[in-house]
Amino acid sequence: MGLPLRDLTTPKELAWEALAGRTLAVDGYNALYQFLATIRQRDGQLFTDTAGRPTSHLIGLLYRTTSLLAQGVRPVFVFDGKPPDLKAGTLSSRLKAKEKAREAWDAAIATGDLVVARRKAAQTSRLTHPMVEEAARVLEAIGLPTVVAPSEGEAEAAFLAASGRTWGTASEDYDALLFGTPRLVRGLAARGGRGQAPAAQLIDREELLRTLGITPEELLLIGLVVGTDYNEGVAGYGPKKALKLVQRHLGWDATLREVGLVPAEVEPVAELFRHPAVAPVDMFQFREPNDRDVERILVEEHGFSSERVRAALGRARAGMRAASAPAAAVPGKQTLLEAYEGGGAT
Repeated sequence: MGLPLRDLTTPKELAWEALAGRTLAVDGYNALYQFLATIRQRDGQLFTDTAGRPTSHLIGLLYRTTSLLAQGVRPVFVFDGKPPDLKAGTLSSRLKAKEKAREAWDAAIATGDLVVARRKAAQTSRLTHPMVEEAARVLEAIGLPTVVAPSEGEAEAAFLAASGRTWGTASEDYDALLFGTPRLVRGLAARGGRGQAPAAQLIDREELLRTLGITPEELLLIGLVVGTDYNEGVAGYGPKKALKLVQRHLGWDATLREVGLVPAEVEPVAELFRHPAVAPVDMFQFREPNDRDVERILVEEHGFSSERVRAALGRARAGMRAASAPAAAVPGKQTLLEAYEGGGAT
């Protein structure tokens, strides 16, 4: 579900082409869940192959990833490892919510209400380990690096951005801001009209803190008061009310006590955001797409159109060539050609 900070942010809208030459650490689970939620049939059913295996996530992965490459963006997908023990309650609640949504979906189908059916179906999305493993195979075939985090993928993605290995973090959730990413890019998995993706939504963390007049620790306080994936928060406090509270600058303990939270009890959650389990990555290896491997997975195993797969890979290559042209080079910004020859991230 993620942290509900939307009302506190004013994202900067920009075309994805404006991020050409940049490397983004993509919250892999978040992106795949978005594909599963949005790429569905009219009645809410997932798209599947002839064997009944879901392909909605693979459809989104292929077309969105090659679209990013065509626009000069270099995505690095970061997948979750072992979830923190503190997340057990959230995972249990999510499972119950999916079961309830499934019942509502079935009821809507029975009454012929396809609008409600599709909306409820999106809330039932489940991502299995085999689906993630197959997504990683597709990304490898396309030539993109992947990272498996020690724990939370979003924390690892934020760490990679904060340490300069990537330019920013791509996720629909705002938790990456609490984990310390300098830039959060939203909208990667969004779908627009006529096959065009909506513009990227960029949130600069330092700019956000200045605008709100708060410190990083006070941003974390907002999260603890509103509630995160690791604590329930305080009843009656949304992001705006929590912001007004921390803008009084009472200090850490006094702010928590003001809303009835015991500092010692929420400290493990705070520490999870301050010092999450992450692992350094020395260098990302980007390669040319292996058309044969991509087709083996998507066309031969799942029945994708060979023509469409080749067209998507062709668009990606065209974008790579355009971004690597000498006239497009900018001092201090690595070109795609340099990156695909084994250079580091920018």
